[in-house]
Amino acid sequence: MAKQKKISIKRTEDVLSVLCQSVSEVLSATTESPIKFSPTIQKITKTCLKPDIGCFVLFEGAFSGLIIINMSASAAVEIYQKYMIHMGLPKKELAVNHTSDEVANTLGELMNQMVGNFQGQMEQLADLALYQTQPKMLVINKELVLSFNTNLDRPQSRRVVFTTEDRNTFYLEMSMEKTEFTRLDNMDSESDSADKNHQKLLNDYNI
Repeated sequence: MAKQKKISIKRTEDVLSVLCQSVSEVLSATTESPIKFSPTIQKITKTCLKPDIGCFVLFEGAFSGLIIINMSASAAVEIYQKYMIHMGLPKKELAVNHTSDEVANTLGELMNQMVGNFQGQMEQLADLALYQTQPKMLVINKELVLSFNTNLDRPQSRRVVFTTEDRNTFYLEMSMEKTEFTRLDNMDSESDSADKNHQKLLNDYNI
């Protein structure tokens, strides 16, 4: 059986690229609207929750880190409403205020789907297993710096801007321990050689 080719994951930006693709794919599919992200990545000194709605999740496994999504009230309501309409609910029955529990609960569920997609992509593309905590969504009116009991070795933080169909923006921030990934290039060739030898043995013995 042919094996899927793994992509090269070498640094923080490569991991962030996979995460951005997961966020865009999940939100675009669940809202039936284009969710785009900027190709420009901003290096930041820290990650924090910002108004109007912030959601965060911790992950660990092959490496450890923190994912935060900060949304304006308009972006949060737009994504919530389009998701619920896609699920079949009439718009007149939906919440219109970002402080509604329905909005926070929906965005928390979407965050769970996005990070779950990210986990699956990292395992499929790079053989790196990750595990996440339950996402937490907070409605806040001022910047909030988070402190976690996690041991991140020389954390690196990045920020990416996302844009919704209605031109509302939200921000993805990721902080992860400084890690460099080096793929053993001879692994695939050795595995292919072993498969060929195994098949030759089966053929020789008419198995």
